[in-house]
Amino acid sequence: MPLHVPPAPAPALRSVLTALGSPTAVREARTPSLRAAQGPTTPELPLPVHVLDRITARGLSATRLAGWRFLIRCGDRSVAAADTMLTPDGWAFSHFFEGPYVTSTERALQQAEALQQPYQARLLSVPGLYMLTLWLHGDTTADGAEGHPAGTDLLVPLAPAPPGIPAYRLFRVTELLPVLTSRATPLPLLGPPVLGSPA
Repeated sequence: MPLHVPPAPAPALRSVLTALGSPTAVREARTPSLRAAQGPTTPELPLPVHVLDRITARGLSATRLAGWRFLIRCGDRSVAAADTMLTPDGWAFSHFFEGPYVTSTERALQQAEALQQPYQARLLSVPGLYMLTLWLHGDTTADGAEGHPAGTDLLVPLAPAPPGIPAYRLFRVTELLPVLTSRATPLPLLGPPVLGSPA
């Protein structure tokens, strides 16, 4: 079943194309793979990057859109990624990067392509746990820039994943959320602190 990739805002794509066409932007990027790429490079698979800033004891809080990420392909593989961000003047190129999340995103997308049910592809970042997941949203017609994970959506932790959470395993939101909640929620004090003792 084909994976649905929501359309990125046109200015976001234009800003990445402009950066790719700028020898200065490519040369100054900390991406040796991009600088060494032989042949044309193209931005593909735009994914909205949603951030989960806070997980409460009751569960998931709303997410916010942080930007759009494009995988930069050269030949038959992704060599880097480009992030865009929303500025007062609209969508703008932010930076190029490479590393494990580029290859793990590509691997998780290929894995998701083999699923029987159609999904819309997004990324969900959980900064408090240093975790990034491929978020497979069940409503393929939804605006990719809005919404929050539904209980039946799937989350695929990308490598490197936090200890004890297997990368590339498909979790329903309702299955992974309790794990994230327990890790992100501070433990209660066992008793009131003693005055004069170090906090």
